[in-house]
Amino acid sequence: MERAEAHGFAAAMSGAFLLSCLLFAAINRRQRGPYMDEAFHLRNPVSLSAFQWDPMITTLPGLYLVSVGIVKPAAWLFGWTGSVVCSAGMLRFINLLFSAGNFYLLYLLLFKIHGKSKAVSGFQRILSTLTLAMFPTLYFFTFLYYTDPGSVFFTLFAYLMCLYGNHKTSALLGFCGFVFRQTNIVWAVFCAGNVVAEKLNEAWKTELQKKKDEKISSRKGSFSDLIRILQFLTEYLISPKNLVALIALTWPYIMLVTVFFGFVFINGGIVVGDRSSHEACLHFPQLFYFLSFTVFFSFPHLLTPTKIKKFLLSLRKHPVQYSLISIICLFLIWKFTYVHKYLLADNRHYTFYVWRKVFQRHELVKYVLVPVYIFAGWSFADTLKSKSIFWILMYFVCLLAVIVPQKLLEFRYFILPFLIYRLNIPFPSLYRQLLELAFYIVVNAVTFYLFLNRTFQWPNSDEIQRFMW
Repeated sequence: MERAEAHGFAAAMSGAFLLSCLLFAAINRRQRGPYMDEAFHLRNPVSLSAFQWDPMITTLPGLYLVSVGIVKPAAWLFGWTGSVVCSAGMLRFINLLFSAGNFYLLYLLLFKIHGKSKAVSGFQRILSTLTLAMFPTLYFFTFLYYTDPGSVFFTLFAYLMCLYGNHKTSALLGFCGFVFRQTNIVWAVFCAGNVVAEKLNEAWKTELQKKKDEKISSRKGSFSDLIRILQFLTEYLISPKNLVALIALTWPYIMLVTVFFGFVFINGGIVVGDRSSHEACLHFPQLFYFLSFTVFFSFPHLLTPTKIKKFLLSLRKHPVQYSLISIICLFLIWKFTYVHKYLLADNRHYTFYVWRKVFQRHELVKYVLVPVYIFAGWSFADTLKSKSIFWILMYFVCLLAVIVPQKLLEFRYFILPFLIYRLNIPFPSLYRQLLELAFYIVVNAVTFYLFLNRTFQWPNSDEIQRFMW
């Protein structure tokens, strides 16, 4: 890191943290007590010392263990009482610390993934870091005592260590992420998949060189090219020599996944605590919701005139393929659309209004949106074409494993797959980066304004309700 870039990064991180502290103070003045799920989360740092557990909590105690590890020494050092140590403000501040860590990790990941690109300046890296750190869905939960900032921190840290080849450390950090949220085990598999994809890509390039076939690409190509890649994959993975080599590289992740399956067997499922509201199902339309979510938050990259023209040209050249994709999408929506009771009942979340204002307008709306989903999927995949086909396949498998089993439409479930996607796409022009940052700032400003000032009450309840993600 050059000195000018280092100073710029320090200034951006310090400024962002100062702004977050000011916003944190404003939120805690308005909402002193626990809000929504905080009522369950805030009890556990206290109850852990008494070996009690709130049955409404569905995640493992990673957040609470970190909280105890921070606030207990602070209480001893400063002589704080129990009411101060376990207050909402004190415990929420832990997520503010995680947000600072996420800022630093995002910069390191951008530097590692795009560091060799001479077209990317230090200013662009800092600007993208600032933008991703202010990603609205994640940034909002920085100020509440939820598991998201810590979950993101350990997952991004594990990904960074994987990229640097420190796989034992990566697996250990992946375990920490798993203890924050069980579905993070998928991103530990993603880290292992990075190693496998790299080896597969090297072997594929060697295969191409042997055959001297320049028409076959490791990134994109015709349907016949895809068939040949799948044949290569099969031949590579059934070779005992190759399997032993891959196991030798990924054994820390294999051990972590083994621990996960042991946990699932002993626990009788992936969810701890209240399982009645978190039943797994094949909710394939979640992929369509995620793609739409990604287009919305990445519109400077994905929703451009050039991309729209390119998509229409592709549509004209391959009508049969797109017709088949449309039929598959219609079938998946018809047979696998689920509506969680929380989505229909809780009018504090934005998803409630998205569902009511869009999907409940008419029974046919969910089918009419298929062309939007197809464009979103094409544009999403088009921005990843700089990655190898093996990396793309691995990412999509992990994406499906994370979001499809979720019955509830919840934007928080999209945070990590979105960040990993956004970290790996090429840097856009400076103008588009600035537009993206401005858009995030506006969305955050509106979100916090609604949360702080547009309160309401439910019938037969004196409790103040607030709008949130």
